[in-house]
Amino acid sequence: MFRFRVDDMTCAHCVNAITRAIAAVDADAEVCVDLAQGLVLVDSRIERAEALRVAIAAAGYAVAPMAETKAPKPDVRGTGCCCP
Repeated sequence: MFRFRVDDMTCAHCVNAITRAIAAVDADAEVCVDLAQGLVLVDSRIERAEALRVAIAAAGYAVAPMAETKAPKPDVRGTGCCCP
């Protein structure tokens, strides 16, 4: 699970653009966005966050630097989303 800080997301269009950008890198990635907190969580087969960060930036969003290591997936059984 990768976490990204994307403060300039403001609407559903932003969520869709970021989700499409990530899908272009990993079509099987699970993406969850929390607009209120400016967080993008990505459960991906990609080993390094940089490819995903570059994809989000290429879609036109400012991505705050994040650690390269994968964070553990939160336990949110039954919610249908990877967001905590």
